[in-house]
Amino acid sequence: MNPDLDALQPYPFERLAALKAGIAPPESLPPIPLTIGEPRHAPFDGALRALVDHRHEMASYPATGGLAELREAIADWACRRFELDALDPDHQVLPVNGTREAIFAFVQAALDRTRPARVAVPNPFYQIYEGATLLAGGTTLTLDCRAEHDFRPDLEAVSAETWREVQIVFVCSPGNPTGAVTPLEELERLIRLADEHDFIVAADECYSELYLEESAPPPGLLQACARLGRHDYRRCLVFHSLSKRSNLPGLRSGFVAGDSDLISAFRRYRTYHGCAMSLPLQRASIAAWRDETHVRANRDAYREKFAAVTEILAPVMDFPSPEASFYLWPAVPGGDDEAFTRALYAEQHVSVLPGSYMGRPGTDGHNPGAGRVRLALVDDLDATTQAAQRMRHLIEQTVGWETSP
Repeated sequence: MNPDLDALQPYPFERLAALKAGIAPPESLPPIPLTIGEPRHAPFDGALRALVDHRHEMASYPATGGLAELREAIADWACRRFELDALDPDHQVLPVNGTREAIFAFVQAALDRTRPARVAVPNPFYQIYEGATLLAGGTTLTLDCRAEHDFRPDLEAVSAETWREVQIVFVCSPGNPTGAVTPLEELERLIRLADEHDFIVAADECYSELYLEESAPPPGLLQACARLGRHDYRRCLVFHSLSKRSNLPGLRSGFVAGDSDLISAFRRYRTYHGCAMSLPLQRASIAAWRDETHVRANRDAYREKFAAVTEILAPVMDFPSPEASFYLWPAVPGGDDEAFTRALYAEQHVSVLPGSYMGRPGTDGHNPGAGRVRLALVDDLDATTQAAQRMRHLIEQTVGWETSP
């Protein structure tokens, strides 16, 4: 077996299961999980109808590059959403089976292990960035996301010498787990750094359509390129998905877009990888990318939950004002995220994810996720409100979370 497999750390949810092992939560309280970022809202019905209407196309092999109609629907959507003059559907767009698969595969295709192969990732982070890097023979450079920098990486803290060893920089905006949004000026700064030090900027934008202020959608990397007049999107790729936008995590549908040279090489890799999207899934994806009504309704539902939960928790927990995504990132009373997680499960039957499980020791030796928990507000309004009320009750009782059980 590949010896690099031994370098992989346990997945956060594996660690969470071990943390909760042996605990018997109260049976009188129904369980409420706020752990996994899996949307529970109704999936877009137009996509489901398209799946049924085109089920006969399961009889055909799909092409790696996907249907021209799908690439065109994606390009049209991206141009409208991110104010782009153009996005070539034939050379700058590639349909993929969701962002997770595409991010992992892209690192395998892009990383050159014959020279220093560092991949910069926000810290805390989505663990696929790290796993993909290790299995491609690289090492991660963690960029700490702390409160004093609005939970975004401090690009100025990285030396020129270190940047020269970096081949890929991952941006996650809106951020998982923090919900922080990277402003256009910061994206432009990163693009200039990429030019100076010759690395690829890979922007994970799978939460881009879940934002609280309807008139202020989060900016994207290609949008920053356009503002700089870089319509070839050189050195830049974005990763998007229908999982969160359209509540279709099981569809496994998304796209990669940007630099045509990178897209061409990645497409060649995927031809051998054998991961083309089936035709009925492509038809469903076309329907989803062409409809915005269901996406606005989705945002409205999240806004309602954010308003209810923040009203309950703000008096007893400190967290950044949510901008986008469906996460809250509160600091826990007592500062021990594992102890709080265990107590909340043991006493209130509510599951959350310790923030330390999503981070690594930073430049100062401190894990920037420690002392916080990630709350995924993916369930319905009633369940998320109940979870917040139980959490507040635990905190106000101050029993069980100050020391590990």
